[in-house]
Amino acid sequence: MTPGSVPRWGPVVLFTQEDVMVTIRLARHGAKKRPFYQVVVTDSRNARNGRFIERVGFFNPIASEKEEGTRLDLDRIAHWVGQGATISDRVAALIKEVKKAA
Repeated sequence: MTPGSVPRWGPVVLFTQEDVMVTIRLARHGAKKRPFYQVVVTDSRNARNGRFIERVGFFNPIASEKEEGTRLDLDRIAHWVGQGATISDRVAALIKEVKKAA
């Protein structure tokens, strides 16, 4: 390969921080018919249960009265929103619910 030529597989593309769309969304865990969700900060291009940047809470839709159903780290969520992260509709509803209960 001569200097200045492009490799056969194409040019190398590097992503900057502005290119990455960070989102706060639910990642499903648990067993079949027994869902449990982690609230995660992730790159929007990653798979639903794939790699994530930070775990900021959980949501258990089938929690009993004596169990904790939702826990969110609102300070970290505010930090990520300040950095430009978008929030999914369901996580926005959970945040509203947690703030109302507090």
